[in-house]
Amino acid sequence: MVCRIDHNQMGTGEKKWLKSLYHFSFAGYENPDNIRFGALRVLNDDLISPGRGFDPHPHSNMEIVTYVVEGQLTHGDSMGNKRTLSRGDMQYMSAGTGLLHSEFNLGEETLRLLQIWILPDRKGNPPEYGDHEFHPEDRKNTWLHMVSPESGKAPIRLHQDVNLYALELEEDLETEFPVGPGRQAYLVQIEGSARINGTVLEPKDALETVEIDLKIRAIRNCHFLVIEMSKDPVVAR
Repeated sequence: MVCRIDHNQMGTGEKKWLKSLYHFSFAGYENPDNIRFGALRVLNDDLISPGRGFDPHPHSNMEIVTYVVEGQLTHGDSMGNKRTLSRGDMQYMSAGTGLLHSEFNLGEETLRLLQIWILPDRKGNPPEYGDHEFHPEDRKNTWLHMVSPESGKAPIRLHQDVNLYALELEEDLETEFPVGPGRQAYLVQIEGSARINGTVLEPKDALETVEIDLKIRAIRNCHFLVIEMSKDPVVAR
């Protein structure tokens, strides 16, 4: 199965300083047929105005990953961490038994980020924070492996059988993304447009695939994020 998700059909939320696109049920967007995809529970595409952001708020028993698309993200938390990240960088938290964190745009341009929540494979992990600065050339026309399970070798490791990859593919180039037996993947067309398995995706569209490899051709310069995972994950209850 390969299914395109038109961004115009996704949930939305808007404040004076925040504009959000909800890939799955979140906040005021409730769709009982669109709660999660495997262990992927939340994927929000957020635009945050300069000088604004999310005040300290709690999380628990969730693996949270934030991918910066444009602008600068400043993170703070109850463990004493404070960091500012830019385009292509990623922060992660294993919220575990609970923590407080804040996210602000202290820069001068609009901040765009993808906020991703992954259901952990067990409850009660100790809270943990980390981040990684990735170089643009590492994702230019090649898949950059950013996140893996605990047993993997990516720079960021989560408490779940999930892998995250980024790619910036130049116009007219082609590539593939393998999705093996018992695996599935969720692709976000962050920027540009592409033809994937015969279907055209425009900016902010998404695609679900179950056990079917993806064949990708860039129509315009592209930027992708792919969350690859088990088809039948073990998730905390």
